[in-house]
Amino acid sequence: MAERLLILGGTGEAAALAEAVATAHPELHLITSLAGVTRSPRAVPGEVRTGGFGGVQGLKDYLSDMHINYVIDATHPFASQIAAHAARACNDLEVPRLKLLRQMWQRAPDDNWVEVADTAEAAEALSHRGAKSVFLTLGIRDLDRFAGLDGTRFVVRLIEQPAAPLPIPATVIVGRGPFPADAEETLMKREGIDAVVTKASGGKATEGKILAARALGLPVVMVTRPAMPDGPTVESIDDALNWLTDHMT
Repeated sequence: MAERLLILGGTGEAAALAEAVATAHPELHLITSLAGVTRSPRAVPGEVRTGGFGGVQGLKDYLSDMHINYVIDATHPFASQIAAHAARACNDLEVPRLKLLRQMWQRAPDDNWVEVADTAEAAEALSHRGAKSVFLTLGIRDLDRFAGLDGTRFVVRLIEQPAAPLPIPATVIVGRGPFPADAEETLMKREGIDAVVTKASGGKATEGKILAARALGLPVVMVTRPAMPDGPTVESIDDALNWLTDHMT
């Protein structure tokens, strides 16, 4: 039976990794797991499963039932729960696991960043700064924290149109990265943005908003990353492939 790799996906890096693995190791049985949050996810080679696992025990059962040999966690840097579950499940079953974690954005000397622990602190930071037109790029699940900011206009970018009304009055922009810096700067000027709120996701695909805010001298309220579980971590597709190849030989 062919060896099996499970990619915990839902990110651009996960899709790129699946394509790279399919090319470099066509002998592998490749499975990508998606949480099912996005209605129209990017197509990837190999088998795709959608939905949660049911906690650590559910993931352990899946790994055992599917005879998974390797796991690469390429979920979002803020998907801390599945990262913790994967670490525990793989440790218990002695399944080799790697975390593919996109590179952090680097703060420049002239950046005006306000670093906060979570979205509640982000909303509080905005209230103190008196921002009137705010660009929110957090994801739909975090918007309710900003409902109490009266007098603030929001521009929200989402991967797809929301299925239900948002909890805040907002102009919705639908798009999937990468977003070039010049286009982000044009958007911010057009919408009269005076503050940006984002998670410290990192990576090149959405760095354009950071570069645009820098060029325009805008404050960026940055939600810092959660801690990741201990274990091997890489920042590039090539390094992930090297890890996989080393464990296969």
